[in-house]
Amino acid sequence: MTYQTLQLDKDSRGVATLWLNRPEKNNAFNAEVIAELIQALKVIGHDEAIRFLILRGRGRHFSAGADLAWMQASAKLSLKENQDDAQRLSTLMETLHGLPQPTLAVVQGAAFGGALGLIACCDMAIGVQDAVFCLSEVRIGLAPAVISPYVVRAIGERATRRYSLTAERFSSGRAQALGLLDEVYPADQLEAAVNEWKNNLLLNSPAALKACKSLLQQVGTAATLDDELKGYTQHFIAALRVSPEAQEGLSAFLEKRTPSWQEPSA
Repeated sequence: MTYQTLQLDKDSRGVATLWLNRPEKNNAFNAEVIAELIQALKVIGHDEAIRFLILRGRGRHFSAGADLAWMQASAKLSLKENQDDAQRLSTLMETLHGLPQPTLAVVQGAAFGGALGLIACCDMAIGVQDAVFCLSEVRIGLAPAVISPYVVRAIGERATRRYSLTAERFSSGRAQALGLLDEVYPADQLEAAVNEWKNNLLLNSPAALKACKSLLQQVGTAATLDDELKGYTQHFIAALRVSPEAQEGLSAFLEKRTPSWQEPSA
């Protein structure tokens, strides 16, 4: 499939990298970007050969947020048309958050507005030391409405209140302290770090990665540890233990050999 604003790369090991590919616009969002991201994520989600997804931005910046021309056009839309527009952005965030495969965001440069939603929707995120983050919507009379549930889950309600209401910029170090980034690297070490993350994830059972993500999404929405949730987790691990990959993994461990999903040199 050909994309105008994205680039999707897949390697023979099952690693997919989805690039925001509007470097001349600092990878800013518009309707076309949103539509193509939804389509690409659906393709990835249904591709059994993909073990995990890395989300990146071409050029200097991960994403500068909303495209100015797109925002100008949206100001002329009716309430219904704006609601439809917001629904598409919501679908994007929901699709990324619910992707069956694990996701890793790799951030450089600016990550403003909706870009924080993308990062928050990923399971993991890393970035360079000089990356800059901002929930900038209130500066132009808006609010981070659609992305707010995911940002709150990622960095907490108190921090979301501060950075949404002040629209102040914050550093990658602060993003790591808040939990938005898992690790921070010097710019010249980022690619080596990405390869380390890839190689580490490739050690793990593809089926178990998807199952673990599904489990944690279910557990994460539970308000309390009640009998229903305990029963769910008990059934989950029992069913997983008798699955082909779990049987292979246990056998490989006991036999002190490499499991079938790992490369021989791993």
